[in-house]
Amino acid sequence: MEKLDLSSFEKATKSLNEVIDVYEKDKNNAIIRDSMIQRFEYTYSLCLKMIKRFFSYSAFADENIEGITFNQMIRTANKMNLIKSDLEKWNDYRIKRNLTSHTYDEATAEIVASVVKDFYFEAEFLLNKLKEKSI
Repeated sequence: MEKLDLSSFEKATKSLNEVIDVYEKDKNNAIIRDSMIQRFEYTYSLCLKMIKRFFSYSAFADENIEGITFNQMIRTANKMNLIKSDLEKWNDYRIKRNLTSHTYDEATAEIVASVVKDFYFEAEFLLNKLKEKSI
């Protein structure tokens, strides 16, 4: 298998962890919360891209990776032990990510912020699994 370039994903995950640490110390700071949400948004997007890239570099190369649905991708990644949680949890992250695209107010920000720390552990797990499998 061709080695995946995980550098951007690794930087995004590290960046997300850094802002979570700051936010945990001051949950009333809207600027830090908003920064954390933005980092969540792009780290989430990178997770999905990295899963697709892994599929295209592995045994799935003959299949139409571009046409894979979100549900199929997450279920397959879960079966392959690339991610910790199931479709239900990842769908919740997806919903929270999409909330930030359509509406942004205090209540929405708090709802999204509430899942970011759990999501970070998912992203870190995925990163470590991809590192293991692309050696």
